[in-house]
Amino acid sequence: MTEIDPRTLRSAFGRFMTGVTVVTCRANDGTLCGFTANSFSSVSLDPPLLLVCPGRFLSTFDQFSNCSHFAISILAEGQQEVSNTFASFTGDRFAAVPHTLDLNGIPLIDGAIAQFSCSTWQSLPAGDHQILIGEVQAFTESDALGLGYTGGQYFSLGLERAAMDRNGGTTTCGAIINSNDCVLLELTDDGYRPPQISLSDIGNLRQDLTDALALQGSPVELGPVYSVYDDAQSQTHHVYFLAQSGVQTGQSSLQPIPTATLPTLSYTTSAIADMMQRYALESRTNSFGFYLGNADRGDVHSLIERN
Repeated sequence: MTEIDPRTLRSAFGRFMTGVTVVTCRANDGTLCGFTANSFSSVSLDPPLLLVCPGRFLSTFDQFSNCSHFAISILAEGQQEVSNTFASFTGDRFAAVPHTLDLNGIPLIDGAIAQFSCSTWQSLPAGDHQILIGEVQAFTESDALGLGYTGGQYFSLGLERAAMDRNGGTTTCGAIINSNDCVLLELTDDGYRPPQISLSDIGNLRQDLTDALALQGSPVELGPVYSVYDDAQSQTHHVYFLAQSGVQTGQSSLQPIPTATLPTLSYTTSAIADMMQRYALESRTNSFGFYLGNADRGDVHSLIERN
């Protein structure tokens, strides 16, 4: 049997688009515990069962493996910061995130699109994880949209659909490609710009852009939409995605530009210059926003209004 590389396998698993949840319980000493997970699934309607899979790497693994009750909160679009807090924050996570206790004293995350209070139905070891099956005792839900996750990136279908819902005209679609702490840019006679294509039909925008970049020698993994704006002068709609690439220097016609130097470059348009300056600033904290407006003025929506 061929040996499987865990990192490659993790990447392959990550191709499956999921929602994002926060799983919570209360330890025997009363301490509240929680972690971010996308390994969530419904199991049965009769009895009402669901499952989540805490990993052995969790500092609270024993608490979840042996808990009598737990809860799952499915995060809403815009709750990235909640996800990040329960994935990596080392302080008091519950002090940083608004929550409410259920009848069993287990925290439920405020603003979640669905909440499930469960009693532990079965807890089974499974390799480097535990399969924690819960019987749903109570639940709530809302009509809000959920937070998505795939390929190591969040995405928000609601924001993307609303922003790209445009009838007629031409759409310029591009990608801000991060590669080894640099951004891959195209140098034109008018200055630098992210690699981009023009589309008259945006029905398959993500795939069309991905295919075009691959043909140009720059295969990428597209992340969330980063900037959407209309340019009245050219009557063009612009959509730019965040993206990741493992392309090495010299393998692409694009130029690798260190992120810190992006604000010093000359760009093809002032709108692109503003976008790249914002990217350089936000990359310092790895906290990216989503711009929606026109070429001159708009709003940056925090991708916080994921272990």
